[in-house]
Amino acid sequence: MRAFIYAWLAATLLSGIPSTLYAWFTGQDVAAATRAAAAMAPVSGELLIDAAIVHASVSLFWATLLWFTLPRRHMMAGAIAAAALIGIVDLRLIAPRFFPEVAALEFWPQMADHLMWGLCFGAALLRCRR
Repeated sequence: MRAFIYAWLAATLLSGIPSTLYAWFTGQDVAAATRAAAAMAPVSGELLIDAAIVHASVSLFWATLLWFTLPRRHMMAGAIAAAALIGIVDLRLIAPRFFPEVAALEFWPQMADHLMWGLCFGAALLRCRR
């Protein structure tokens, strides 16, 4: 269980780095993805709290699914491949139907965040299992 929590936290906390750096270096709004996440479930009315709740919850959902389905062999490749598939499902299927703020974000920086999530999740699991 400790390995799962460590992997989930690593993936959750580090996965936004690619899109944030992209926004910063291209002069775009670095808070756009935060606002989009908060708009998915405006629970408290506070931007950062709502975004953190949504991001952590969605990440926990996918982490739980991968925890039970990732193969023991080739775990890193499996986590990254699963994250790519999750990115397509999230960004091309779910977001356009239910979360227009997320769908309005640029695809590739958000896909990079998904891949980073898979990389962090897989790397943390591998580290814990060694």
